[in-house]
Amino acid sequence: MGAALLDRLGVVLRALWSGWAGLAALCLLAALWQAGHEAYGPFILTAPLDTLRAMGVLAADPSSWDIALLTLQRAVTGFFLAAVTGIIAGVVAGYCPAVLRLCQPLLTVLLGVPPIAWIVLAMIWFGGTDATVRVVILVSALPIIFAGAAEGIATRDRGLDAMARVFGAGPLHRFLDAALPQAASAIFPALSLALGMAFKVAVMSELLANAGGIGGALGDARVQLDIAQALAWVAVAVTLLVVVEYSLIQPLRGELERWRRATRPWGVKR
Repeated sequence: MGAALLDRLGVVLRALWSGWAGLAALCLLAALWQAGHEAYGPFILTAPLDTLRAMGVLAADPSSWDIALLTLQRAVTGFFLAAVTGIIAGVVAGYCPAVLRLCQPLLTVLLGVPPIAWIVLAMIWFGGTDATVRVVILVSALPIIFAGAAEGIATRDRGLDAMARVFGAGPLHRFLDAALPQAASAIFPALSLALGMAFKVAVMSELLANAGGIGGALGDARVQLDIAQALAWVAVAVTLLVVVEYSLIQPLRGELERWRRATRPWGVKR
């Protein structure tokens, strides 16, 4: 019990320590942003502090929370559909080379079609509804997750499978204990990339389909030429992405890749 608590505490401390690097990157971005503001003026690029004030105004307005939550639920549900479908299909393709070879041309086609084309088609099929946003997220993020899962399973160390089979492990145990931990190193970067794609596509779909959400709010800011409000909504979308990434993807990755921490310089050797 004590060792488990210490292990959890170590995970939290490592996450906080790694946050300093992210904070330094944000400070650098703010400095470059301020330099751009001073070079081009507030009509082109507002100051970071003005954008923060605009975010404060949005935070004080209850309707802004409804707008942000609408985009959040669309992006997360679309990402969840793509993740479940992509991981299951990718695992099957990773174990079956014939399926992988059959799917590769389809992946090329899906990746080659720009998201804007899917948005136009989805608008024709579903109109300005939630289904438009979710379908575009699904077709845009699915190939990324599928490729990560298939690559992770196909490149696993088959010697570990053979060793587990010798010790009497069944197919399910071999998958959960040998194949999945190895594939996680390819799946989670794909999930992070797909999550970012989900938020970008959600906002773009809302803007073009006039479906409300942060995309609709960005359209209103564009009409009013309100640069501070537009940047504030962009910052809100990025904040939602970071919150989902570090409250959902990274903790799950930490659990599945606990064995990697022992190999790091500050890890506990086991």
